[in-house]
Amino acid sequence: MSVTFEPGLLRAYFVAGSQDVPNQDLRSVLATMLTAGITAFQYRDKGNSQLTPDQRLALGKDLRDQCHAASVPFIVDDDVELALALHADGIHVGQSDQKIQQVIQEVSGQNMFVGLSCSTAAEVAAANQLTGVDYLGSGPIFPTTSKDDADPVIGVAGLQQLVTQANVPIVAIGGITVASLAAVAATGAAGVAVITLLTRSTAPASDVAAMRQAFHN
Repeated sequence: MSVTFEPGLLRAYFVAGSQDVPNQDLRSVLATMLTAGITAFQYRDKGNSQLTPDQRLALGKDLRDQCHAASVPFIVDDDVELALALHADGIHVGQSDQKIQQVIQEVSGQNMFVGLSCSTAAEVAAANQLTGVDYLGSGPIFPTTSKDDADPVIGVAGLQQLVTQANVPIVAIGGITVASLAAVAATGAAGVAVITLLTRSTAPASDVAAMRQAFHN
């Protein structure tokens, strides 16, 4: 599967690793979310993950195959070597992760799209000067418990400013709930990337449908 990036892929963007579902098999969680209709999946196995590199690779292969069977892009967080080994559709890089220019160079020619985390006007301005970044992940919009090293909350007003400034689509991250989807969509963001909203969901089909509906344009 080779995915051409387009903003619609960001509408209902699920992010998770083994650390986010400690009492469940991530394969079964992903299967549920694919059935519910997520539009992208990011494999972010880090933090409190107990997996060895070999286990992370093996799990990644299974998750990639699940995504491709559902025609959903499989994205790897912050690990070019893993992304290349898994033939990922995309890679997402944070400001404190591997240097973005190096990542763009390493995945050049691999049919892999690139996402970059940007939470300030200065970071977006720098991203606007780059060739090879397809979308930005901006936030946290609201307080989040999913990342120990989360940046300061930017709020909906802060997101609106970044969306206006950016040259590429923005997916909003951090503390998103179903109740806040309309406010986030009103900023012009292309979608939302969520961990907790779906890993702790009691109605994933309805929650994913709400995400897709909020960003249907």
